[in-house]
Amino acid sequence: MHRFLNTENNFERFTKTNIIVNLIIVGLYIILNIIIGDLRSEHIFLTFLWLILFYAHKKTRAFAIGFSFFIIFWILYDSMRAIPNYTISKVHIREPYDLEKLLFGINYNSQLLTINEYFSIINNQFLDFLSGFFYINWMPIPLGFGIYLFYKDKKLFVQYSISFLIINIMGFFIYYIYPAAPPWYVDIYGFDLHIGVPGDRAGLARFDKLIGFSLFEGIYNKNANVLAAMPSLHSAYPIIVLFYALKKRMKIITIFLFTIFIFGIWFSAVYSSHHYIIDVVAGAVLAIVSLLALNKLFEQTKINKLIVDFSKGI
Repeated sequence: MHRFLNTENNFERFTKTNIIVNLIIVGLYIILNIIIGDLRSEHIFLTFLWLILFYAHKKTRAFAIGFSFFIIFWILYDSMRAIPNYTISKVHIREPYDLEKLLFGINYNSQLLTINEYFSIINNQFLDFLSGFFYINWMPIPLGFGIYLFYKDKKLFVQYSISFLIINIMGFFIYYIYPAAPPWYVDIYGFDLHIGVPGDRAGLARFDKLIGFSLFEGIYNKNANVLAAMPSLHSAYPIIVLFYALKKRMKIITIFLFTIFIFGIWFSAVYSSHHYIIDVVAGAVLAIVSLLALNKLFEQTKINKLIVDFSKGI
């Protein structure tokens, strides 16, 4: 493995080992997407980006290896198209809707509505912009924070990256056990199951209209798994960021801003009809329980040594 990484001072751009390993990795990735039947420009871009970073310089190789956890996350998520969760388990459409209405229903004009339904009626441009602003940062902020840790604290960066990947894998696992339709699905299709429906911007379409650009349309048209609302991983990510910001003992203002980010994402998820409150709660619980368990695991001597060794290699 060390011969493949080779990110230290004795940097060798091309070796027999890294050429063979990269050919295998890239080949399998391309073949996978061809088999799925949807080889897209972003797959080619990711392939070339990996190869350029790996062979350009020892620093870019270290960066690529370090962020391989995030690359694995993306590949796993995108590859869920190959085996849709609705082919594995029953899709739940009415149950989450009824539970949401039971726990968090709101009376409006003598009618019991979910919060999502209420916001689809009662909304304004300020909240439309605010929700879009927070939601578009669901990945840039976790990635940006990861870049910060990569340069400031390699060991903590590795812990953060592993935590991010494992929490996502656990979320994906739940998606297959309990496929659940998002609120916008009920609004458009009702409680009947329609296989292969495309992703939808839902309330975020109002943000696109405000800025005069179809930003979220381009994102949600490529959604790899539409019937995967429970748990809300969007709601888990900012908790992961805050947890490691606290471990890093960052400034109070930074902690405050990350806390605002949490509530902003949570509000946006519900306001835009992409998640029920119960989805948000499930995502938050998944993140908190997983982070506490992983933190204990990382303290174990053997695991800690592996993390330290890997962090020294990048």
